Amino acid sequence: MPRALSSRRVPRPHPALRRPLRHRAHGSTLRPTRASDLVLALLGVALLGALALLAAFALAPGTTP
Repeated sequence: MPRALSSRRVPRPHPALRRPLRHRAHGSTLRPTRASDLVLALLGVALLGALALLAAFALAPGTTP
């Protein structure tokens, strides 16, 4: 004779009861840096450097005799 199925509910983790991610200051590990983040940072530095160079060239003609 086959065994009867249990009427007990199978426990499943509730989405609201999951613990939030721990902050870095509390001992959490660092996530690896994505390549896209590095490319965006490099583009930002290059853009700031270009703006500084343009400002220097714009101000330079008045300083040389």
